[in-house]
Amino acid sequence: MKLGFFTMPIHPVDKDWRLSLKEDREAFLLADELGFTEAYVGEHVTDKAENITSCMAFIAWLAAATRQIKLGTGTVNMPNAHPAAIAASIAMLDHMLDGRLIFGISPGGLLSDAEVFGNLEADRNAMFLEAINQVLQIWAGEPPYNLQGQFWNISVQKTLIEDIGQGFIPRPLQRPHPPIVVTAVAPFSKGVTEAAARGWEPISANFLMPAWVKSHWPKYVEGCERAGRPADTANWRVAKSVFVAKDAATAKAYATDPNGPYVYYYRSLFTKLKRGGRIELFKTRRDQPDDEVTLESICDKLIIHGTPESVADQLLAFQEETGPFGTLLYAGKDWKDRELGRRSMILMAEKVVPRINAGASSGSKAAE
Repeated sequence: MKLGFFTMPIHPVDKDWRLSLKEDREAFLLADELGFTEAYVGEHVTDKAENITSCMAFIAWLAAATRQIKLGTGTVNMPNAHPAAIAASIAMLDHMLDGRLIFGISPGGLLSDAEVFGNLEADRNAMFLEAINQVLQIWAGEPPYNLQGQFWNISVQKTLIEDIGQGFIPRPLQRPHPPIVVTAVAPFSKGVTEAAARGWEPISANFLMPAWVKSHWPKYVEGCERAGRPADTANWRVAKSVFVAKDAATAKAYATDPNGPYVYYYRSLFTKLKRGGRIELFKTRRDQPDDEVTLESICDKLIIHGTPESVADQLLAFQEETGPFGTLLYAGKDWKDRELGRRSMILMAEKVVPRINAGASSGSKAAE
């Protein structure tokens, strides 16, 4: 199992924006130092808590300061920008990172973003598909492009001056394009199947119950079979909320504190998803009554905490339930206590993952 990082940072709404941005950046730099293989950052324009407004701008801030970690947009909300702008910016970012970019995409899940960009009542899935198709066509094509769509038309037919380069939209360094990933947030996600059929890779969100995470693998296999390519568990990424401390008492106190960053994270998500009619993500079974879904039950099921030994055992049990996956994405939270936040990432990299991999190897040998 590889170790990655994924943050859709949910900070206290009254926290100094400069401080939260600095802490988020520091978490990525720490992940790079610790040997995390990849790291993703989300974006929202209309949220005081999830306050990174552009994942591409944030990654550009990290480009020269990181050395080996791959950095991913987590995600670019495709309906909220023009495909040509996305294509050009992603291409430049891939060059800035010397090919260390992963292109994470989605239709966008924050309803206030959809409203402010004028697509609240639109078919955002259709917009998403048109946008990514046009981005890929731009990168594969030549000017004047002449792409006609339902939502966007792209052409430089009238203004192209080939010999001086006017009218050319840049291509990324990685060819034909950076790896594309999609974040799966629905049980039995059809999007995972469609993504796999196109050669894209899934991330299972950290706010899904284990049963729904498990449901993603058969959908991925279905898409790979349609495309005639092998389904490799190494390509499946699963995000998880984890807090590791040197002693169990500290871990429990921090992870379960009603005013701590972990409970705050899920309180914010619970409020948004309940208001948006998507409470089923937090259910343990599809026929579970809504009133059985509480913040306490969500935190109990979705937050793993403890010593390195305990966390490794819990993650092995989680993997036993979901099936094997290639990369565990440690879900970033606010650093209410900076030292505890840093220490958790260090213990995760230096103690937990080696123990998981040793345990998984032992299990494989025992099975043989």
